[in-house]
Amino acid sequence: MKKFIFGFFAVAIAFASGSKAVAQEDADSCRIYGSYYHEYFKQKNFDSALPNWRKAYKYCVPGTPGYKQTMLIDGQQLMRRLIAKNAANKEYKAALIDTLMTLHDLRINNFPKYQLTAVNNKGIDIANFYKGDNQKVFDGLEVVVSTLNENVKPSILINDLDAAIALYQDGKLDPEKVISTYQRNLAIIKSVQPAQGQSQEDIDKVKADIEGLFINSKVASCENLIALFTPRFDADPDNVELATTIVKMMSNTEDCVNNELFLRATTSMHKNEPSAQSAYFLYRLNAAQDNIAAAESYLEEAVRLSADADPATAADYNLQYASFCIKNGHKAKAYEAALKTLDLDKSLAGKAYYIIGTVWGTTTCGGDEISRRAPYWVAVDYLQKAREADPSLADDCNKLIAQYRVYFPQTAEAFMYDITDGQSYTVSCGGMRATTTVRTQK
Repeated sequence: MKKFIFGFFAVAIAFASGSKAVAQEDADSCRIYGSYYHEYFKQKNFDSALPNWRKAYKYCVPGTPGYKQTMLIDGQQLMRRLIAKNAANKEYKAALIDTLMTLHDLRINNFPKYQLTAVNNKGIDIANFYKGDNQKVFDGLEVVVSTLNENVKPSILINDLDAAIALYQDGKLDPEKVISTYQRNLAIIKSVQPAQGQSQEDIDKVKADIEGLFINSKVASCENLIALFTPRFDADPDNVELATTIVKMMSNTEDCVNNELFLRATTSMHKNEPSAQSAYFLYRLNAAQDNIAAAESYLEEAVRLSADADPATAADYNLQYASFCIKNGHKAKAYEAALKTLDLDKSLAGKAYYIIGTVWGTTTCGGDEISRRAPYWVAVDYLQKAREADPSLADDCNKLIAQYRVYFPQTAEAFMYDITDGQSYTVSCGGMRATTTVRTQK
């Protein structure tokens, strides 16, 4: 028994000693070949560096004292050169690409401090060397993007979406997956901060490229978007993020804003985050669908909320509100909005005067004959102002002036009420008040 135990330990010691010897030999070989290849590599003698690098790669394994990421990075460069050199040999090229990806994985797994750079570099090589195999590009870049998120290189986001679109066009990916890829990549690029050597303009260009790529792909047809988002919105109509996504997607899709889903999503957005701009947009949408009451309500809201906006925007909303009101018979509101427009932006005076003139010209006042005809004097006053302020309105103003002058009182008729041409006259009617000049028909 003692002999057996002694023999066992003797074998174990010999085995351990042999393993240490082999490990030492491998470490020595790693150091030697690593030094050989590196000298050639520094001199850019890549053909001589390659066989020595292969030897170094064989002996320099994780845990070996000479195992460095430099060897992996240099090997990647050597593989890229070989791939380009052997582009015509499909099988050999494919094997070289596999080796290149293995080198990336070794660096990623063994040198975590440099993982961000290593994963990004792998993504770039995936896009470059798997070009033509959209499935491999997409599968590979999806891992890269999901691993790095906002730390991903912007160009990878473009290549990832491009591969997704190509797969959709080949019938290998459903539109929902492409749309979700677009939404995620766009959200990432918006959160990316410019790295060293980049500018915000560079990031903005990538964002524009992503949006342009998606829009031009026609993946998001209006029919696709309605089919995709209607059940989601029905299930969660108060989800502001979902509503915002729907509005953005449909706004960027041709002829996709005049539908029920877009109107509902925009309404939901406005309900949760009201603004003059969203109220105005809802006015336009409802007006296009002849929802007159809703359109007027939203335009009123846009006017009210625009009080904090710049004067030009507020003036434009007031002018449109005045025009909308007069078309729908709300003369007093049209009059007030037109006067507000005058206060906010003098460049719109011609249009504002025109609306005020039209309001007076279509207002029926009670009282005696002169009181009933007096509004036409005021109407002509404002139409003349409109013509002077904006010559482009001259024809329209002249037509109305000619029409309204027909209703001026006769001289004899005015005489009976003790008024004469040129006399000052104050008109008060329909909540409006103006001072004008008496004019009669000769």
